[in-house]
Amino acid sequence: MRYLLIDRIVKWAPGSQAEALKNVSLSEDFFDDHFPLKPIMPGTLIIEGMAQLAGLLLEETMAAEGLKIKALMSMVEKAKFRRPVYPGSQLIYRCSISQYNRQGGRASVEAFVKEAQAADCQLLFSFHQIDNPLLETIRKSILSTWLEDAQIL
Repeated sequence: MRYLLIDRIVKWAPGSQAEALKNVSLSEDFFDDHFPLKPIMPGTLIIEGMAQLAGLLLEETMAAEGLKIKALMSMVEKAKFRRPVYPGSQLIYRCSISQYNRQGGRASVEAFVKEAQAADCQLLFSFHQIDNPLLETIRKSILSTWLEDAQIL
């Protein structure tokens, strides 16, 4: 199973920052086991959502410099989970690129429910050359859908 943990990107500034939304629904498969009668979104999936946003932002940052790469998360640093995320919540992911070069990048990411911080961490990515036209087409299609109403900074 593949989880896409972003519903919409609302702010987008390649090379700098991004913000995205995830509507957390009780119908998500992971709530079946986490936990029966007390559903809580798994922390690993909150990190995955933040990583999806950060990875896309880094990939588009490098694309603007003429490099087609895939950003693969290689390390999670200083992860903190500050409050549970329940069905019915709307997660707001905020990402800020700390640094990047041709080998990889680092991003600071946070997740909020309303204005209350739910999680935060530092994510490190390694960059890998891609030569898969199908993957590139799918990625561009998903990104264009997410960016449809985004504020481009």
